[in-house]
Amino acid sequence: MISIVAVDKNWGIGKNNGLLFDIKADMRHFVEHTRGKVVVMGSNTLRSLPGGMPLKNRVNIVLDPEGSEKDASAKGYTLVRSPEELLHAAANYPKDEVYVIGGGMMYRTLLPYCDEAIVTKVRADGDAEVFYENLDARPEWTLAEESAPVSDSGYTISFCTYRNSSPLPLV
Repeated sequence: MISIVAVDKNWGIGKNNGLLFDIKADMRHFVEHTRGKVVVMGSNTLRSLPGGMPLKNRVNIVLDPEGSEKDASAKGYTLVRSPEELLHAAANYPKDEVYVIGGGMMYRTLLPYCDEAIVTKVRADGDAEVFYENLDARPEWTLAEESAPVSDSGYTISFCTYRNSSPLPLV
């Protein structure tokens, strides 16, 4: 499983149930990685998407203990009600095709199961309320790649890939 996220300089990821930044290069990067793959998210992340609809051209798995099967079916996503059920659903796909896309609780719960984290680092303070784990401070995570800085939408960003030396098995 792979975690994909954009963080500010303090590893912040969200505020007011939304993203901190609207950066076109980061959105393109996200689409390139996740199109045609499986995306895993919490119910707040689903609600924050345009129209509260799942992402197109992807298999969407949403963790929502109180979600409606009827709503999930109508909108076209797979509903799971617990982290354990989510791990079982994700195990039906190749690990390198399952992306954790948020929010904060999903990242905290699923990061130990991820082999890799694709992190867009934004060199700015987004005044975040929700934070991602500082992977630079975690001994099991190592920075494997970092792009040259790119300027886009008024921000300087870099694309980083971290690898987990000891991910937990999905099931």
